[in-house]
Amino acid sequence: MPQQIPAEELGQLVRIIEASPDGRSVGELLALPELGIKKRTLQRRLDQLAGEGRIRPRGEGRGRRYLAAQNNAPSLPAKVTYKTAAEDDRLRGNMLREEPSDHAWLSDEARNIRAVIEQPRARRTPVGYQGAFLDAYLPNRTFYLPETLRKQLAEMGQVGLTDLPAGTYVRQVLDRLLIDLSWNSSRLEGNTYSLLETQRLLERGEDADGKATEETQMILNHKAAIEMLADQAEGIGFNRYTICNLHALLSDNLLSDPAACGRIRSRPVGIGGTVFHPLEVPSQIEERFGQIMEKAEAVKDPFEQAFFAMVHLPYLQPFEDVNKRVSRLAANIPLIRHNLCPLSFIDVEQKDYVNGIIGVYELNRVEYLRDVFVWAYRRSCVRYAAVRQSLGEPDPFRLRHRAAIGRLVREVVLGRMPVSKAVPWIRAETAMEIPEPSRPQFVEVVETELRSLHEGNIARYRLRPSEFAAWQAAWK
Repeated sequence: MPQQIPAEELGQLVRIIEASPDGRSVGELLALPELGIKKRTLQRRLDQLAGEGRIRPRGEGRGRRYLAAQNNAPSLPAKVTYKTAAEDDRLRGNMLREEPSDHAWLSDEARNIRAVIEQPRARRTPVGYQGAFLDAYLPNRTFYLPETLRKQLAEMGQVGLTDLPAGTYVRQVLDRLLIDLSWNSSRLEGNTYSLLETQRLLERGEDADGKATEETQMILNHKAAIEMLADQAEGIGFNRYTICNLHALLSDNLLSDPAACGRIRSRPVGIGGTVFHPLEVPSQIEERFGQIMEKAEAVKDPFEQAFFAMVHLPYLQPFEDVNKRVSRLAANIPLIRHNLCPLSFIDVEQKDYVNGIIGVYELNRVEYLRDVFVWAYRRSCVRYAAVRQSLGEPDPFRLRHRAAIGRLVREVVLGRMPVSKAVPWIRAETAMEIPEPSRPQFVEVVETELRSLHEGNIARYRLRPSEFAAWQAAWK
């Protein structure tokens, strides 16, 4: 049995940290004579206190500091209102800059939530659906996204088609969006199709070898659902018809009961990996679903509207399954209606998305999911080149890995690799050359470059037309 740490010693450490407004680093704590403990022992105690929510870490590596937790208690209700320009500017600065490898784009509130929900489930308090969370939201008076952040998102998302009919822009980029959003949304559910395999499936109808039938069906369902949103852009909204039909398309051939597709659930469901227990009474689920639709449709700001859907649809779990997928596509409804850049969840890590959702489930806190939403939208805007005039800089990730990207693209072409051979080869080379946290994004970039190759841009990879033509024949 591990040795019990005396409560007095833990309490002393908490009091020392609480007495410092800027927190304490490990080095500063080791220098205190009143503690008199070794570095390894100190680190264990700090990890225990952080896990219990009694202190909170900030920063990474040598720059990490430990601060008092009482001002950001994770059990507080999700009241995200920012009343001063300074607070808005701080939040916007944290979330809209490029992401370093240490997740510096996460706000302190999100880190606090992460520290709580990453504790073992046995140490987290089981909780049910809290109707007060939805009741407290008043459209156009309550805001999960602060004003300056909403304005910044609006600037990034503009594509110059505001006065044209709804859906004009999404139809212009539909071919690309079908692949990007189908792949990324499926990937967040654990689907193992690669970007190139997804493209081949959607464009040629060829499923990938060794993949489960459910994975293939999931991607095809996304395609059908996205096409519905694009085709019916002027009529979609936060109403029963749109959301239920979105669910029917996304869940087609994936539920044990076919009649459950597009129907509000009438039986209890459980969610793995969390201590949250969704609402069970059918009449209450129906009532809450109606409230969500009414409130969502009343929200005027398209980004607040999109994020509201990402929060409350999964939280209610109105369907037997596929709720998160519905919420991710539903978040695009206001963006499509206002001819804004779509949200395709580019570069979002599955763990961040899941943690953000669990923060809503268990704590009714939206900050972590909000950070993920903003990061995802920024990356989507970069992908679609919708706001290059405001961003004004090249992608630093591509710039940093330029040589490695170029080598892999060139070798795939010169090796005349088909998709079936290229996908595992790219992953193997990436594993040997790229640090683990950057590998998923690196693979995606390489696959995107291969998708985008044509005779007009092959010179940048030192490829001749004859080499490109020979590879194309093998690729197809």
